[in-house]
Amino acid sequence: MQTTVEILGKKVRVEWSSSADKKMKELTEPLLVEMELYFSCLLRKAVRFGRDAHSGNFALAGPQLKIGFRPVMTKACRLSDFEGDPPLEDFPIVKPEAFVPKRLTIDYRAGKWIGDFFLQRIQTA
Repeated sequence: MQTTVEILGKKVRVEWSSSADKKMKELTEPLLVEMELYFSCLLRKAVRFGRDAHSGNFALAGPQLKIGFRPVMTKACRLSDFEGDPPLEDFPIVKPEAFVPKRLTIDYRAGKWIGDFFLQRIQTA
């Protein structure tokens, strides 16, 4: 399954597997999915689901699916000082729309939500 949502004025193609679709139909509330782009000493991307998603700009992608995007940065750059995930804060990007991903994939396997996002469009022949 697939749809397109608009986040910060940019179109994002959202694709999800049949197993993810089946699981979403069982939910009583829409699944929150956040694409996190992490700026720090390194660049990292992550897809967060449910209570782990903290975006302030979710877009409705379907009856049981909301998609968001959140650029963040660490409060300090010495990752060795932290056990687990370091504390984060929203990253004040002047033009965050320039970093909105182009494509998001969602799956549900072995009882877990799995996702990935891509900053470049897919090349089609």
